[in-house]
Amino acid sequence: MTLTQTALFLLCVALATCAQSLSGFAFALILLGLAGLLELAPLADLANVATVLGLANALVALRGSSRQLDVAAFRDLTLGGAAGILIGVLLLGWLSVNVTLALRVLLGLTVIACAGIVLMQTAALRERSSANSFRLWGAVSGLLTGLFATGGPPLVYHFYRQPMALRAVRDTLVATLAASSLLRLLMVVPAGQFSANALKLSVLAAPLVFGLSWWLERHPPGWSRVAVLRLVCVLLLLTGVGLLVPALLPMIRG
Repeated sequence: MTLTQTALFLLCVALATCAQSLSGFAFALILLGLAGLLELAPLADLANVATVLGLANALVALRGSSRQLDVAAFRDLTLGGAAGILIGVLLLGWLSVNVTLALRVLLGLTVIACAGIVLMQTAALRERSSANSFRLWGAVSGLLTGLFATGGPPLVYHFYRQPMALRAVRDTLVATLAASSLLRLLMVVPAGQFSANALKLSVLAAPLVFGLSWWLERHPPGWSRVAVLRLVCVLLLLTGVGLLVPALLPMIRG
């Protein structure tokens, strides 16, 4: 990676960290979307970087003792997510070797779909969803986690419809994403899918992620959550389109 590419990668990390700190999600989506668009590293490496940094951020967010974890929801989501993560990791490995163009198209579609999911206006449910519903959404999230470490939006959509206390939603969501990241690492590392380049990029980006997160926590901008959410989703949509168009043009011309 050249000096210019390194600077661009750190800029992508900074934008992703700001989006995560201000909106509570989208770190992996923006990092993979922007860095993938600029072709700064293989998508498999970027997914591994997002997994490591996402796990570290979640562990920091869960520090302290006064946590409100919904054990049943955490258990069901993690059970469903484990199968989805395994399928996603296997699919990513195959696509990375055999169909790189399809992988870029899939990432672009994922980024756009996740932006749409978050922007959907949904009413709160009167009754809590069933255990099977949590497992199903866990599997959907796990598939995206296995592919691109981007399992947050499906969980955000499902969790915020539940008649649960906001603190319990937040803590259980963070814990579930941390467990998913850990499961993904336990699958990709023994399989030899975690490269030295991914480790180097993780170490390079970690100080910037923690420093920006610390600063924004103490000096948050005076923007409304709705404004931040819309800004992040617009960025995701533009990134998704930017990934799709160059990948689809050769197929259309052919």
